[in-house]
Amino acid sequence: MDFIKQPMEIESRSMEIIAPHLQAFNLDEKTTKVYSRIIHAAGDVEYAPIIRVGEGAIDAAIAALAGGCDIYTDVEMVRTGINKRKLASFGGQVHCLIADEKVAAAAKAEGITRSMAAMRTFGAALDGNIVAIGNAPTALFEVLRLIREEGVRPACVVGIPVGFVGAADSKQALAENGLVPYITVAGTKGGSPIAAAAINAMMYFINNERG
Repeated sequence: MDFIKQPMEIESRSMEIIAPHLQAFNLDEKTTKVYSRIIHAAGDVEYAPIIRVGEGAIDAAIAALAGGCDIYTDVEMVRTGINKRKLASFGGQVHCLIADEKVAAAAKAEGITRSMAAMRTFGAALDGNIVAIGNAPTALFEVLRLIREEGVRPACVVGIPVGFVGAADSKQALAENGLVPYITVAGTKGGSPIAAAAINAMMYFINNERG
């Protein structure tokens, strides 16, 4: 069987296949890149009409990344998917506390999820940085509480938790928050690879070199 073997050729062909599915949305170059990377990571062109990007969100995230911001994630899978070498070249790093013993103890004591306790622990550290949530709706709900009640202001929230309990509601709340820029996906779809893909797409706008 003959098939494409070169990584860049595979990527290029993938983007050619995705492109027609975005034509109806009149997206600018940066937004097209984010949409394309999300769809590519999902292997699902049905993402196209359900991606939601808040006004100015991509520019805000790119500016923060270029300025050396950190990224705070809900689970290790998101952290693993982010290009940490590229992020480090800008001066940033990725943080995840899901496996932290103190966070686990706090979650048990308070009767909440670990990812929720992790976001609560991060607290004001989220100011000016990027939040990337790909798994837990409870983490996104907690970030929104921090924004609403404690005045925390991330540069951008990439909130794309997946699932049937709370995911759609948390993402709708993010899209309606009116206080911070956001990138999300409506409904139950999402996941860690999708959140990481959105982050990587924006980093590639700053430096498109692979590695």
